[in-house]
Amino acid sequence: MPTAAPRAPPTANSARLFPNHAKETRQPKRTPPNRCGARGKIVELPTTMASRFHLRLCPRLRGFASSFRPLLAEHPRALPLYRMGSVAPLAAARARRGFGSSVATAPPAEDEDFATAADLQFEPPLKVVNYPDPILRARNKRINTFDENLRHLADEMFDVMYKTDGIGLSAPQVGVNVQLMVFNPAGVKGEGEEIVLVNPIVYKLSKRLLVYEEGCLSFPGIYANVVRPDNVKIDAQDVTGEKIKVKLSGLSARVFQHEFDHLQGILFFDRMSLDVLESVHEGLKDLEKKYEESTGLVSPESIESYKGRKDLISFSR
Repeated sequence: MPTAAPRAPPTANSARLFPNHAKETRQPKRTPPNRCGARGKIVELPTTMASRFHLRLCPRLRGFASSFRPLLAEHPRALPLYRMGSVAPLAAARARRGFGSSVATAPPAEDEDFATAADLQFEPPLKVVNYPDPILRARNKRINTFDENLRHLADEMFDVMYKTDGIGLSAPQVGVNVQLMVFNPAGVKGEGEEIVLVNPIVYKLSKRLLVYEEGCLSFPGIYANVVRPDNVKIDAQDVTGEKIKVKLSGLSARVFQHEFDHLQGILFFDRMSLDVLESVHEGLKDLEKKYEESTGLVSPESIESYKGRKDLISFSR
């Protein structure tokens, strides 16, 4: 049932954040078609609003991030994504650069294999790895060495993220299979907050689910709707090794979940419903063909194999 339209905001910038309505539905008692693994509300937003939440900025939206700052001054509650929820200010600060539903991931085992110095080697400038490169599905090791090399890697990841119009990037996307992600919801260097998270673990997801259109730097030109929990609570370490607890909501939560999936070897089309997946089918086939032409190898996976799939990957994974 449509919700009441919010009071019209006084500026053109803020008007872009308030569409005329947002449709809100409840999942039926049976297993919902999206098989998202958590009961609660699914809020379907008009494309004009949902299109703001690409994990890769669309060309037409590149200048939109610059309007965030004046908007926040007028409507501090309009963008909860810029607040760290109930996180203590110190914990939020530590997570910055240089820094519901039940359990989603289990704590690491004591005998888990950690990344070696060789695993953390990289050669700048970094390049984004595209689907279907097997690096995107490989196991990503946890990090227990927090040194200048790790900080340099995070810096280089931010650089390539900005150059490719991204707002989030995981280490495996640049060919380094370790548990590291960086993101900045503003998508513009020098604006917003730059977040670095190492060895993240999700311990709580909200029951409220949102449908937003997502893109991915490893899937150039492909955008589609994905259902995800609205907020998330996590344990992680910052780039110095300091342990932190963080609650994320809004866009920050969505970007985190997208990048966290990468650290688990999960790609965003794994979470698409079959009808949505069909809409990007040809784009994925084109990427598979480009991979085969550039490497001379057979694509390690094929979107054709998803045609008989019945379930999505649940959020408990």
